[in-house]
Amino acid sequence: MMGVPNDPDLRGIIPNCFAHIFGCLNDDQTEGKRFLVRCSFLEIYNEEVYDLLVDTKKNAQPTKLEIKENPDKGIFVKDLQQIIVKTTAEMETYMYQGTNNRKTASTLMNNESSRSHSIFTIYIETSEKTDQGVRIKAGKLNLVDLAGSERLSKTGATGDTQKEGAKINLSLSALGNVISCLVDGKSQHIPYRTSKLTRLLQDSLGGNTKTVMIAACSPADYNMDETLSTLRYASRAKAIKNKPKVNEDPKDALLK
Repeated sequence: MMGVPNDPDLRGIIPNCFAHIFGCLNDDQTEGKRFLVRCSFLEIYNEEVYDLLVDTKKNAQPTKLEIKENPDKGIFVKDLQQIIVKTTAEMETYMYQGTNNRKTASTLMNNESSRSHSIFTIYIETSEKTDQGVRIKAGKLNLVDLAGSERLSKTGATGDTQKEGAKINLSLSALGNVISCLVDGKSQHIPYRTSKLTRLLQDSLGGNTKTVMIAACSPADYNMDETLSTLRYASRAKAIKNKPKVNEDPKDALLK
């Protein structure tokens, strides 16, 4: 998802998205349209939600944020900062800031193992004048970096790192259950509330959305079990079918 952000050939999906989005907004075909772009960056660590764009030097103890639901907005995180950005460079600055605040630790399987799931969200609103008046559209892009699924026995993790691993595997398992229920199509109840991760990704999985999941697999035969598990996971996710439509004239659009 991140790659090597400073190297154009090795940049990951997240920094490449920034360049693509602002490239489209600055296109000649967008004349007469107004745009508002905002971003937020959060992590889910030990089943708690934290804002990665909060200055940790000023706040020694990060604040746990609550997940709320609103009939108009849907699922949202209360008090999560949404910062207005006007250039690719500005957005990259916030990405670096948030990435530096993320929790990582060294395990036997990974020198810089992510101990949290992160979600970088880009909110885009556009307004243009038409014969019927001003037309407003709003959309958001969730760029999700899931922590790896690692067998505790292989990581050699102990103490806090072991607890973190257990929470990571628990939320990934919950995500797998949600995906299974969505694919099944017969389930009356989708267990989104089982974990904070599935709650936040509710509208990215079964909502008005297009979703891409990329599975990162290890080529080593030593990790065959983990690779098979990841491929099964991705295979189930591939079977989810949504029919998204454009969000026109949303009630809470800032541009309005």
